[in-house]
Amino acid sequence: MNFKKLALLTAVLLTASLILAACGDSEVDSLTRVEEAGEFTVVGSGGYPPFNFIDDNNDVVGFDVDTGAAIASRLGVELNYETSDWDGLTEGLRAGRYDGILGSMAITEERLEVVNFSTPYYFSGAQLVVRSDSGITDPSQMEGLEIAVVTGTNFVQDAEELGAEAVLYQDDNATLMELIEGRVDGVITDRLVALGAMGELAGADELELCGEILRLEEMAIAFNQDDEALMERVNEILEEMHEDGTLREISERWHDGADITVR
Repeated sequence: MNFKKLALLTAVLLTASLILAACGDSEVDSLTRVEEAGEFTVVGSGGYPPFNFIDDNNDVVGFDVDTGAAIASRLGVELNYETSDWDGLTEGLRAGRYDGILGSMAITEERLEVVNFSTPYYFSGAQLVVRSDSGITDPSQMEGLEIAVVTGTNFVQDAEELGAEAVLYQDDNATLMELIEGRVDGVITDRLVALGAMGELAGADELELCGEILRLEEMAIAFNQDDEALMERVNEILEEMHEDGTLREISERWHDGADITVR
């Protein structure tokens, strides 16, 4: 073998070994990335009380935010909780702008095609809300009517399955205000969000839950599919938080003493 061929072969073997080494280390990159950055960057819509919303001091607060802060503390980093429109969260995650989506996102087969999910950190369900003077007592009566839902959520399909027209908004403050004002016939949102809003929003005393939950949802943190090491460590932390009562305490703080972290 002449010198040129030997040099070429050496270069090829070196390149291959570097690629293999990089592939072998890829699973730790996501965790070390967060540790070296010193912050765990997650995102939610910021319009989903009491889970993640903007308070009077213009700070984002809520159940999701406190959960993220507890996870970040156990990772040994700070929490950086950002907000963005719901229908752009997955795109932002896949573009690398966030380490995870921690914004009450339900696990679905469709989403699992593009992201991975942690173990669930709480459980809830899709709920129809109507005006108390509407005469509507069962979700089956919504056929042909208008239901306000947040764009990009599973609630769109829930409305369509009831035979209703899904009217799209950016957050649940908007959907519920539209219902209070009588501009739509119903709202489908998370049951816990609906209960919280009925105690907070002006005019929400005119609203009521209609029927039982439409389906149970498992809420989890979404991660990029190649960020396995970070997700595995967060899963370990979530298990610890379930076992030592941290998640229960956060739930009770934001949900009037109710524990939503168990089925």
